[in-house]
Amino acid sequence: MKKSLGAVAVAAAMALSLSACSGSSSSEESATGEISYWLWDANQLPAYQQCADDFTKANPDITVKITQRGWDDYWSTLTNGFVGGTAPDVFTNHLGRYGELADNKQLLAIDEAVEKDNIDLSAYNEGLADLWVGQDGKRYGLPKDWDTIGLFYNKAMLSSAGIPEDQMKDLTWNPEDGGSYEKVIAHLTVDKNGKRGDEPGFDKNNVDVYGLGLNGGGDSSGQTEWSYLTNTTGWSHTDKNPWGTKYNYDDPTFQESMEWFAGLADKGYMPKLETTVGASMADTFAAGKSAINAHGSWMIGQYTGYKGIEVGIAPTPVGPEGERASMFNGLADSIWAGTEKKDAAIKWVEYLASADCQDVVASKAVVFPALKASSDKAAEAFQAKGVDVTAFTEHVKNNTTFLYPITDNTAKVKGIMEPAMDAVVSGKAPASSLTQANEQVNALFK
Repeated sequence: MKKSLGAVAVAAAMALSLSACSGSSSSEESATGEISYWLWDANQLPAYQQCADDFTKANPDITVKITQRGWDDYWSTLTNGFVGGTAPDVFTNHLGRYGELADNKQLLAIDEAVEKDNIDLSAYNEGLADLWVGQDGKRYGLPKDWDTIGLFYNKAMLSSAGIPEDQMKDLTWNPEDGGSYEKVIAHLTVDKNGKRGDEPGFDKNNVDVYGLGLNGGGDSSGQTEWSYLTNTTGWSHTDKNPWGTKYNYDDPTFQESMEWFAGLADKGYMPKLETTVGASMADTFAAGKSAINAHGSWMIGQYTGYKGIEVGIAPTPVGPEGERASMFNGLADSIWAGTEKKDAAIKWVEYLASADCQDVVASKAVVFPALKASSDKAAEAFQAKGVDVTAFTEHVKNNTTFLYPITDNTAKVKGIMEPAMDAVVSGKAPASSLTQANEQVNALFK
């Protein structure tokens, strides 16, 4: 799964720089042989294996060995590889990680190759290519895909509750009373006795179906948990993005929004945080335990692939400022600075970022590739499978996105904010406690 920064990097952050080394010089040897490529999403593995096979046909002297690992294992093993000098030549990179990796000299800058090979950066969806230029002005990746947030819902539960699907397209939200979004969530919540959340006699301590699923506390980004709500109020994670130096978790409007979010669990409309530990929110949805799940576009295949469940996808609610909002995250493929196959790795990264590969990814209808044309083909592939992905694409079309917060110290920021957010969402601490956590976060930048 794609999610925010893993905690495994905190202890290793300083050690990374110890093993940093520059890329090997261009040579015939570095343009041949086997290169290693890592990714974490099993759903995308078949597409990239086909890309690798096609790449080798076009470049017979180069083969690609792909390794797929689960999210946590991926980053812990990669971190150890940087320290031990055994990292892969090329790997899928995350916006929450690359700043620190670049600072620690673990990434190979590819500006010269991009210029020499005439890579058209304007062909990618707007803003994606710029994300991978570090504070030093150097490029450390070429865009691979993008994602936004939508509301997956159980059509049968909606019908049973008497809620028309068109209503899901026009939800509104505010931090005071939750707007029509909370009303729908409440009505879709059902206790063990069949009472709905908005009916007299509802037992919040014995809930059978929650109106809204919970993926976790959201740590520092709230990518799928709460950012699609908080960022409709005029609030933003940082003073600027990318490369902000001040976080805003002490903002009263943000804290009011988090009080509302935590209150859903207290009302019985959303699971309590402690009950979600170790559980898959998507699988819980498939088991009929939640009616709506806010989740990312990379999860389309999983939600629509469950047998016996008809799934709809609605856009995120319109907030107090009159617009929807979604975090806009984009992955890229980066090259390890210690690779001995520099030229082969560059060729592979450029191929991954080309239409030859991204059209293959598009055809699998799993994610939205970064290239505009390939992204459109992905939407067509989803449509051919009977999946309406407008809820995700309209964010890009209507410019209602905001960037994943890109700053230094991301591992340390997450290390502070994850327990702080968990305490609020679990009801163990008031949202005002985030002011102290925010002070600790901002102290990292002084």
